[in-house]
Amino acid sequence: MIDNMKLDFKGLVAVVTGASRGLGKATALALAERGCDVVVNYEKSEGAAQEVVKLIEKLGRSAVAVKADVSKKEEVEALYEKSMELSGHVDILVNNAGIHQHLKIWELPVPDWERVLAVNLTGAFLCTKAFVDQMKERRSGKIVNISSVIGYMGTDHEVHYAASKSGLVGLTKSLALELAPFNINVNAVAPGYIRTDMTVFESPEQEEEVAARIPLGELGEPEDIANTVAFLCSKEASYITGEVVHVNGGLYRY
Repeated sequence: MIDNMKLDFKGLVAVVTGASRGLGKATALALAERGCDVVVNYEKSEGAAQEVVKLIEKLGRSAVAVKADVSKKEEVEALYEKSMELSGHVDILVNNAGIHQHLKIWELPVPDWERVLAVNLTGAFLCTKAFVDQMKERRSGKIVNISSVIGYMGTDHEVHYAASKSGLVGLTKSLALELAPFNINVNAVAPGYIRTDMTVFESPEQEEEVAARIPLGELGEPEDIANTVAFLCSKEASYITGEVVHVNGGLYRY
């Protein structure tokens, strides 16, 4: 039986990177619905981030939008300082910020490779490094990294994205070992094809073709990922660490 008290996050503070849209927005709202105050990180879309803040405040929780490029150490440090101002602690870190582009390796400039790795993988490293000391001091914390089914299956058009998402798996498993003595859980979620503005199809027929390859027969919704993240951040998941939860409708079975 699920203990509803264990799903009550009141008094907790979450930082969600890349939270102005898509999976990040859905995750920020899912955590707020369960009682979290939320730091809504964004890089470019201030208006969208402020809309997320308003939605969280309508749920009766506190929220603040903080601009930061997670690939830059000094901006992550500023994100940390502004996050700590909310209540003096951060209990949950969701490393969601990510970018991608459709290019074959022979079309891929080195700076584009470096940028995708910097945001998707180095960003998770920098954010974890910034927030983990205060979690260690309190001997409590939840970290969830957003990987991808592409990190396991590969893809024929974006090796840099696949490499970055595979890297998050290794980061997750190693951090879980390092931080277990401090009662900090570190897990990852690997979404499949989820209906967001990052999942763009050239035609309805192409979307139908992709959906046909998914055993459940349809694309997922952002809430499917957000609810999984919320579970991993709950007391119900206190004995889960170092795991990757695959949420892909059966597309990939690991």
